Amino acid sequence: MALAGCESALSYAAALDLSIAQAAAAQSAASTRKHASGPGLKCFALTCRIGTKPSGEEAPLNGTIESATTGRSPRVVVIGAGAAGTLAAIAAASAGAETVLLERTDDGGRKILISGGGRCNILPSFVDESRFVTDSSAGTLRKIVRAWPLREQIAFFENELGIPLAEEAESAKLFPASNRARDVRDGLLVLAQRRGARFRPGALVTGLARGAGGWVVDVAGATGEVADAVIVATGGLSVPKTGSDGRGLAILERLGHTIHATYPALTPVVCDPAVHAGLAGVSQAVTISARSAARAATSHGGFLFTHRGYSGPSVLDVSHVLVRARQDGKPAHLRVCWSGRDAREWEAALQPDGSRTVGGALRGHLPERLAAVLLEANAVDPSSPLAQLRRKERLALTDTFVRGELPWTGDEGYKKAEVTGGGVSLAEIDPRTMESRKAPGLYLCGEVLDAFGPIGGYNFLWAWATGRAAGLGAARTSGQRAHLSPAE
Repeated sequence: MALAGCESALSYAAALDLSIAQAAAAQSAASTRKHASGPGLKCFALTCRIGTKPSGEEAPLNGTIESATTGRSPRVVVIGAGAAGTLAAIAAASAGAETVLLERTDDGGRKILISGGGRCNILPSFVDESRFVTDSSAGTLRKIVRAWPLREQIAFFENELGIPLAEEAESAKLFPASNRARDVRDGLLVLAQRRGARFRPGALVTGLARGAGGWVVDVAGATGEVADAVIVATGGLSVPKTGSDGRGLAILERLGHTIHATYPALTPVVCDPAVHAGLAGVSQAVTISARSAARAATSHGGFLFTHRGYSGPSVLDVSHVLVRARQDGKPAHLRVCWSGRDAREWEAALQPDGSRTVGGALRGHLPERLAAVLLEANAVDPSSPLAQLRRKERLALTDTFVRGELPWTGDEGYKKAEVTGGGVSLAEIDPRTMESRKAPGLYLCGEVLDAFGPIGGYNFLWAWATGRAAGLGAARTSGQRAHLSPAE
């Protein structure tokens, strides 16, 4: 199929009367010479030969592949130097593939840099697979997650990347002990290059198509790339300022993939008018539930009132239910249990107790400003003695504290969404290698796929697992194909 701009890279091969496979070697050398200091495009020089490792370095991912027929390593191009793409480049290069990592921004990994408030929540401290969300097969999702277990991912970061991890016990999150997201981003890019990958920042991919014996990747304003295999790790639509604009999803759809409807996920919720704007800044650990006719989700954790509505991990975790209901034009309800007390405990706490007041019964269990608003909503004076509360009022207060409904009208969208929901159907990839079932030699990983997890490192875990599988799959599968190709 024709994609805008693909002609330049195809012409590159045709002009030299070369096959795609032969053009790769020539193009690699030409591209390095042309772009190492060219305007708007930086290529970082490597210190180790493709397919080899620095002296004395152990490479657990290593399994060097070279075609006995062509005498060359398989060539893999990775599109996108975010979490999934950089891990894919590390895996492919470690397995012996000649690897090129393309990135549209000047540096890459920008979501890594802003994650966890600049600390980077690398992983969860334990994994609950049921908390992932997908419109695809849950069984396929589990196979992908289990392919690189959490303990092995932790070992990779601590042993191969050299980044000690520390657990934040109250949130079940793992962070770099340095609390610096930049250590993670920089460490991944450095390791990719040490393993033999060539990094091309400032390279905007505008087209992707199959050529004779391989793939052609078109790059805006520059020479494209040719490859035996291509890994698409372009992310979704969330936080567009980091370089995510959905371009990769559009390319994949043109290549025949089914794209499950996309939507902002893990995004703050808004209410217009903001009836609780006066509580902005008030936070509380809550249990919150969102429910529509089609979906439901519950989360326990931090809740934060904002000037426009609600945020915090618990809100973000259930926001997709509200977002999708709104997209479908259907109603959805947001209910909150404001403390650790259940209905029976609140009913007991609100029973007459000497001269104790209603406000006194709430003290220590709810923030003072929140308690005042909830009491006002029920027309109860906080200074009233508990003995004066009627049974109807006690039941109404209990209902408010345990399953109070919050008004909402919308969400903050992709601008503040942590991830993109929806994406390429998992039925269209091989869960072992992440290879497309629609286009052999094409591999997908990260946020372009139809899956996301809750706040707490789950989405990085997904990125690392799918990126590694795609990198190894692309290197090994394309290497096997190279063995079967005619002598050149």
